[in-house]
Order: sequence, then structure tokens, then C-alpha cells
Amino acid sequence: MSIPTSTPLDGASDICRMTAAQLTARYADGSLSPVEAARACLDRARVVDATCNAFTRIDDDAALAAAAASEARWRAGAPLGAIDGVPTTIKDIVWVKDWEVRYGTTSVPGITASEDAPAVGLLRNAGAVILGLTTTPEFGWKAITDSKLTGITRNPWNTERTPGGSSGGAAAAAAAGAGVLHLGTDGGGSIRIPAAFSGITGIKPTFGRVPAFPASPFGTVAHLGPMTRTVADTALMLDAMTGRDLRDWFQNPLPFNPACPLTARPLAGLRVGVWDTPPKGTVATDVAQRFAEAVDKLANAGALPTRIALPGEDLWDLFNVHWYSGAAARLAAVPQDRHGDIEPGLREVAAEGARYSGTDLIRAGIKRALFGAAFDRLFEQFDIIVSPAAAITGFTAGLEVPEGSGLGRWTEWAGFSYPINLAQAPACVVPCGFGGDAMPVGLQLIGKRGDDAGVLAVALAFEQLG
Repeated sequence: MSIPTSTPLDGASDICRMTAAQLTARYADGSLSPVEAARACLDRARVVDATCNAFTRIDDDAALAAAAASEARWRAGAPLGAIDGVPTTIKDIVWVKDWEVRYGTTSVPGITASEDAPAVGLLRNAGAVILGLTTTPEFGWKAITDSKLTGITRNPWNTERTPGGSSGGAAAAAAAGAGVLHLGTDGGGSIRIPAAFSGITGIKPTFGRVPAFPASPFGTVAHLGPMTRTVADTALMLDAMTGRDLRDWFQNPLPFNPACPLTARPLAGLRVGVWDTPPKGTVATDVAQRFAEAVDKLANAGALPTRIALPGEDLWDLFNVHWYSGAAARLAAVPQDRHGDIEPGLREVAAEGARYSGTDLIRAGIKRALFGAAFDRLFEQFDIIVSPAAAITGFTAGLEVPEGSGLGRWTEWAGFSYPINLAQAPACVVPCGFGGDAMPVGLQLIGKRGDDAGVLAVALAFEQLG
């Protein structure tokens, strides 16, 4: 399958296509200023927003002030770290101090954040230049990105298609060069699905590596993580976002090994579990072909692939208990007289979630624990597990499921993502070619809990195979 020769929304400047390391090298030698980079990416953000509807806020004043402070640090030879001065976006479901967070909804007023969310604070402390906020579906409930508040977000590879979701604005911005580092969230695939649909890289880290506050109503399936154009940038951003924060009681207090300096893991002898059958639905033929080619690449480099099935039964139903209950909790926080403003699909999911009893939730928690423990044991046999990132490519924008598919909910085509949320394991998506519709296909690499650095080292090795 030939790769399209054009890049998403052609016309981005060279500055907007640079990696974090390329930018900071130029900052260090004085040949480029963080202010110049911020201006270029702000201009690019407006172009991308006009075409793809990727942003809910672009803040020139805040970004340029942060860039000017970064420029002064670089001139003094005292940058805060490896991402100082790097243009960054935040999903409009995560708090940024003094900015209004809208959650993609018209049902409740926006909240002016009284403080940075922990991940935002960590990025800011590392010198990231925050350009603005990216789009999300209502309360981040589904794996595509559209809402009454902001309309339909579109894929820069083909604006008739969805970039996925719920971090779809971040994916579109990343793919089209409107910033280098992008903060997304992932409760059932919301980083990895848009990464796959948009031809970028993203990681759902081990649960608790990146602290979260306020707590998600979707509970302990919800993660925060980076979305970028390269594995190296993903690793840099992940390290910047890693830290203990006492506002997050769910966070594991144990330290995590840094991902940087990042080096590719040798693939010779790598024990690879090949997971190719989702809990629900089927895999599109062209996606299956790209996945098989990716596995062949690994094998030709010396890896040892073995086909596996995931442990556990009824993972689709198990995830739905957790996710739909979270949707019910989210809807319960909206005044009853505003429920009519909520998207019908979210109301339907929430109504189903409200029917679960406390006993149902406890039983689901026990089943999840059994699945998670069995999943952990897979890594006694394998160094990494690979799968398609999604069973399909990006389909018509504005739809929850592909037209004519006969599917009811997004979870029916997202079966390669939500089991890993249940397991709380790290999973990175990297591009692995294009489908027959010339839309990107992603490869998912999954590791044992805590081994985010190992997952990224294998992802880098695959990326370098070309």
C-alpha cells in the first residue's frame, strides 16, 4: 500500500513540523526563538481550526508571554528542561488555571479553573508554552469528536472523515502541525484511537503515572497522556507529566522509571504476543493487512511473534458496566432541567448505566481484578503485546459508528483499546501505513504496568524500521 505523498493540510511552515528536540536545539544555539515558534504555531492553529475545527480556545497573549519567559531562560543558559519553549495544547476537559473549561457541553456553564490540573502544572513547570484548548465530544463520552458546543472536528487527512476521539482535536492539531505536544485523555481509547485515525503517536500510560485532578467520573479506567508526531516527543512529554500529586488519591505513590534518554530496544529475540481478535466485532481487511505487515517487520528484525488471545470473558460487557456507570454519574451532576441539552447517545448510555446496581458494580470490580491479574501474567511469557490500534480507519465525521455497519455504539468498533484501560497497562500507538481509503492505520504496542519506558523503546525501534 503506497503512502499518500501529501501531508495533512499542506502548507505548515518548517517550524511547525519540528520536533521538540529540533526546536530546543535551535533555541540553545540562538538561531530560533521560542517566541517565533509560538507565533508560527498560533498562526497554524488558526488555519487548522478553520478547516478541522480542532480548538475551543487559542490564547495568543498567554502563549506569547510564556514564550517570552522561555526565551529569556534560554538566553541565560538556564532552560527548565527538555520541553522549555515547546508549543503545547490541552484538551478542553482538563483544567488550565484562569481558563474556562467547557467539556464539550452546552448543558452546564463553563468552569473557570481555579488551578492547573496536575499534568498541566507539570508541563508548565517544565516550560511548555500552552497555545490553547482542543475539542472533545460532550464530557469525553465517545471515540469520535463532535458536540453541540463546538460542532464536528475533522480529520486533516480527509476532512470528510473523523479524527476519532475523544481527544480528536488534539490529534488533528498534532497531525497538522498546530503545536508539538498535546495533552489528551483516554478512558477507553481516547488517545490511541485518534492517534491511529490521524497518523500520529500517542500513549496511554500506566494508570497513575500522570496524576489527575479533579477525578474523572469514569473512575479508574481514565488516564491522561501525550499525543505527538514522534515517539521521541511522546517520551519527552510523558516524562514532563510524570509526578506525584497529593490531590490524586488514586495515584500509585511508587516512582516510575523515566522514559528518557530514549533508545530503541533491540528487536532480536523480543517475545511478541500478537493479539488480532477484538472482544467485539471484526477487523477491516485493509487494517488486518497493515497489521500483518507490521508483525512481519518485527519478525524480519528478529522478534519472535506468537498469536495470543486475551484472558477473560465478556470484556465488552465488563467495560460497559464501568463506562456506562461513569456516564450515569456524569449525567447526574447535570441539573435535571438541562438533560434535554445532552446529546441523545450520552443520555442513552447514562440511562443504561443507571440501571446497574451496587452489586453489579462490585461484581464488575472483582471480574476486572481477575482479568487484570491474568493480563499481568501474560508478561511472564512476552516482552510486548501488539495489536491493531483500531479495527477500522477513520469513517464519516459526525457519526458514532460507520454508516451501514449495523453497529450501535462506538465500543463495538473500539475493541482493541478499552481492555487495556481495564488492565491499566501502558499502550502506545504508532503509524503503520494506510488503509485502502488512504486513511492512516495504527499499531498498538502494550507493555506490563509500570514499563512505559520499555513500551516506548520498542515503539521507537518500530518507528525506525520505516
